[in-house]
Amino acid sequence: MQAAIKELTYAERICWLKATKLKQTEEKQRIIGAMDYDDWAIILPPEDRREIRNLVGPSGEPITDVLLKGYEVETNHPSGGFFGAEIVGRNYRKLLEMHPVYVDPISSLAGAYMCNFFSYRKPHWNPDIDTGRFADSEERYQLKMGIGGVQHFCQDLSIGLELGWSGILDKINKYERIHVGKFAEFYAGLTHIVLGTQNWISRHACVALELSASETDVALSENLAEIAAINRKMVTEPPGTFREACQWILWYQMLSRMFNGSGSLGALDQLLLPYYERDIKDGILSDEEASFHIACLLARDTGYIQLGGYNHAGGDNTNAVSFLVLDAIDRLKIPANIGVCVGEGVDPLLLEKSVEMQFENKNGIPKFLGIDNTAAGFERAGHSIELGYSRIYSGCHWSAVPGREYTMNDIIKINIARIFEVSFQDFMENEKQHSIGLLWRYFERHLRIGIDSIKSAIDFHMEHMHKVFPELVMALLCQGPIERGRDVTDGGVDLYNIGIDGAGIAVAADSFAALTQRVEREKRVQWSDIWACIKSNWDGDSGEKIRLTMKSVPRYGTGGTDADDFAVRISRLFSEIVREKPTPDGYNVIPGLFSWALAAKLGSTMGATPDGRLSGDPINHGSNPSPGINGNGASTAVAKAVASVQPGYGQAAPLQLDVDPGLAAEKGGVDTMSAVIRTHFALGGTQINLNVMDADKILKAYDDPSGYPDLIVRVTGFSAYFSSLSDEMRTMIVERVIRDGT
Repeated sequence: MQAAIKELTYAERICWLKATKLKQTEEKQRIIGAMDYDDWAIILPPEDRREIRNLVGPSGEPITDVLLKGYEVETNHPSGGFFGAEIVGRNYRKLLEMHPVYVDPISSLAGAYMCNFFSYRKPHWNPDIDTGRFADSEERYQLKMGIGGVQHFCQDLSIGLELGWSGILDKINKYERIHVGKFAEFYAGLTHIVLGTQNWISRHACVALELSASETDVALSENLAEIAAINRKMVTEPPGTFREACQWILWYQMLSRMFNGSGSLGALDQLLLPYYERDIKDGILSDEEASFHIACLLARDTGYIQLGGYNHAGGDNTNAVSFLVLDAIDRLKIPANIGVCVGEGVDPLLLEKSVEMQFENKNGIPKFLGIDNTAAGFERAGHSIELGYSRIYSGCHWSAVPGREYTMNDIIKINIARIFEVSFQDFMENEKQHSIGLLWRYFERHLRIGIDSIKSAIDFHMEHMHKVFPELVMALLCQGPIERGRDVTDGGVDLYNIGIDGAGIAVAADSFAALTQRVEREKRVQWSDIWACIKSNWDGDSGEKIRLTMKSVPRYGTGGTDADDFAVRISRLFSEIVREKPTPDGYNVIPGLFSWALAAKLGSTMGATPDGRLSGDPINHGSNPSPGINGNGASTAVAKAVASVQPGYGQAAPLQLDVDPGLAAEKGGVDTMSAVIRTHFALGGTQINLNVMDADKILKAYDDPSGYPDLIVRVTGFSAYFSSLSDEMRTMIVERVIRDGT
């Protein structure tokens, strides 16, 4: 039997939660294997309820999937797929009604999710809707076009907190009657989701009550009884207390994550503030208890959370709950996706506390958001500054207006390094006279073709997605879909700002710079020699000598170099082409620079490039310089370089900083790092992903990941257990930390 709650402090109960999570993570690692994504809090079903399938991925890689035994989807297509709102909702409701119950007597909240609905979506796209016309561009330019992409925008949790599940169902019924039989399939799908959710919650309430009755420890029994009472209420009523609000948010977050992987949560400090203030006033809540409830929420969900920021009028949103969220994750010390706003009008104590946490915990949490620049950029994209302030950090590098904006952020990628590769090949094969100016014109033409192809693909996605896999869960908490009877991909919301991210900017900039210096200016190497080396992957002694000659040219991130200038030119060109016109159907598009965790994958299918990069090597990470070009990874030059290439329309181009804690402490620690963060944002930066990481420890963990089960790293926009990552991903992080760490 577990220790009695009354014998444990809240801090000790949090230790229990963390220990439980580590055991569950180790089981996932043993059965599923590598997980190169943010540490979703999914746990495996009980052994008698799980089915393990060994599959083959799109590139031939082995994949282990854990499914819920006995669950089978209904299909409405010969392919075995299911497409359309009603059958999607019906299948998800069935999954919820079969889903096992999870109640931890130590926690204050019930629930955990144990499978992914996406595992049952095969195929993901309706084969009757032909995407063939995009295949050539997609393959040639290595484009991630976004067709069939899901979530990556932000719901408005305040809608659900106000209405509760019965209130949401009443709203669906109201507007279904108003539309007199129209949009029946969409409303049927939404109804299935709500009814399935109510069943899921209700079963937890029943089990918690049963456990309470059989529990001999009085304190545990009382906690279980309270969990039962709260969740009986959650089935129909909106939350009234701080603990109830945490429970309601957790149910929605698990529901959304299990449906299609959505991790957007929003401004948790703002959402919980009214409940906190009311309960504190009524004397039924302490700060320590509030922090514990937040910890219970974070232990079961790793949603993307913003702390601080501005209200619509530009006033500071930082409040007591902002610091309670930091306190909760500081105590838990598990992967989390918390972004802390830094701005002229934001409480500086929030930054100070966050940097202190970074140095103390060394786990890459939290990250830092340049809220002034993202808000101003969104205004530049055609919106009011008030709307810019309303955008909330909701994913790896992106923000969205909760419940009002559809964005597809972090889905669509164009590999600028690949654009350069295609341009260089085309240029060398079709021109007899060669120059950097002419190569630039080829580059511009191919970049335009790639972006135009993506814009057409966006329209295609918007035309068909609601008929394939509508956003039923997120639609419940958006302004418009229920009222209009239309999915968010089908005109359900008012704002459409589709994100297009560029990747590989450093490879392209460094290649232009190397050609400029060694071939055009110094004439140490001939165009024909470079072309031969590229085709042979720098083969032979002479090839290696030329490669080192090209590689030694000062790189992007060094400061004041040709490469820095080219990076700025490329970023501006990319942004200009993205912004010069909307998609053919009129959807607004916004540029960003971010590769997510795709740096290795995007580089793996590329040949050699004139910067000295070998065929198959990774491209640079996001907007950062290529690894190993600067011994001062946190230097002013790197901060200036990344700030200089910001697209400037509200979408971030993050700076990845990997810092050694000892050296940073010698330089002044918290004050120095806070100054670096503020300086980067003052220069125009939008986001900083910070790792304070001991190089010796990361090397030891690389040799024996199992010996460091609780080591957390910031991979990119997300954090994860180092031992959960693939060998490829761990290698990328080690190279980044060792070669670029300050």
